[in-house]
Amino acid sequence: MKLDLSPVTEFLLADAQADRVVPPTGFTAWLTLFSAAAMGFLAVFALALSLATGRLADRWGNELARSSTIRISAPEGQMAAQTEAALRLLETTAGVASARALSAEEEAALLAPWFGPDLPIDQLPIPQLIEVVEDGAGFDAEGLRLRLAAEVPGAVLDDHTRWRQPLVRAAERLRLLGWLSLVLIGGAMAAMITLAANAALAANSQLISVLRLVGARDIFIARAFVRRFTLRGLGGAAFGVLLGVLAVMLLPGAQAEGGFLTGLGFQGWHWLWPFAIPPLAAVVAFFATRTAAHKTLKDMP
Repeated sequence: MKLDLSPVTEFLLADAQADRVVPPTGFTAWLTLFSAAAMGFLAVFALALSLATGRLADRWGNELARSSTIRISAPEGQMAAQTEAALRLLETTAGVASARALSAEEEAALLAPWFGPDLPIDQLPIPQLIEVVEDGAGFDAEGLRLRLAAEVPGAVLDDHTRWRQPLVRAAERLRLLGWLSLVLIGGAMAAMITLAANAALAANSQLISVLRLVGARDIFIARAFVRRFTLRGLGGAAFGVLLGVLAVMLLPGAQAEGGFLTGLGFQGWHWLWPFAIPPLAAVVAFFATRTAAHKTLKDMP
């Protein structure tokens, strides 16, 4: 089956006579260019938000799901013994890949963001923390809790489920919000271009009447408006996307200590996604202008 590209070729090739139907300047031209550029700029950030929250949800759902913490609260004389008992118990627990007790320096680093670096941790009854990393199969959390209660009374298992799941849901909803924003941006752009096309058609109603008198068909007139506004939408969106990509490049890179706010940029092949926005904007402009042109020309006497 041979692919017929003649409609695309006919649309892309310039028609000097048809292009003169649509004024190259004026407020409709600036409105189309500005709206397309603004929507392209905003679309880059909505796309960056969607992809960043997607990475965050995957990280919280996969990496943090494999880690747990055991907190041991005991008198000072029994802390070391209970820590050793918990570590021996974990060595014989199926599904545990590794377990280690955090040092005093590591616990002080965990508390530093809230209490400052000068916290006298050696003078405070800080519980001992044990980091537990599970393997691919995972361990039985309820069974481990029962064993800890029997052999290490001061130990409490925290598998992070209470706070991890709400964070994952929040990240997934942010990602959905980003994609919904892209849809709304496309709809707003279509509405603005439709208004601009209607204004241009109304402003050129006398010229359109003359063209009809000399034999020009409505499809010829509509094609001129569609081509001009589609190219304006493509050019404006490309300029807005370029500014958006430059702005995203200026954002701080992803850092562990910076959390979510430092990872809003694109990573890897995701940098190619913004370049799909101008063609999509051109498609939106094409259909919006074609619908407006056909409807307006049909209603004209």
